[in-house]
Amino acid sequence: MWIVRLALRRPYTFVVMSILILVMGLIAIERTPTDIFPNINIPVVSIVWNYNGLIPKEMSERIISVTERNLTTIVDALALCHRTRDSEPCQTDLRT
Repeated sequence: MWIVRLALRRPYTFVVMSILILVMGLIAIERTPTDIFPNINIPVVSIVWNYNGLIPKEMSERIISVTERNLTTIVDALALCHRTRDSEPCQTDLRT
């Protein structure tokens, strides 16, 4: 309540403070750089499929070919490529 009483006793002080805050805000907006992010002209989409125990040939035939067919619907795509690598399969023997 004390700030309300102060504002009622000294109204010009609060008007001047409001104008000062407004002016300083406008100056700050004007001086703030607008280019915060770099220009990126080459968009890249990266999809990683990780199936342990699936050989690269099967991965290419079963998973990647289907994904590539779906990705060909992207407008203005310049290139589409894939790479399959042999990884160590994760095998678990549950027989005791």
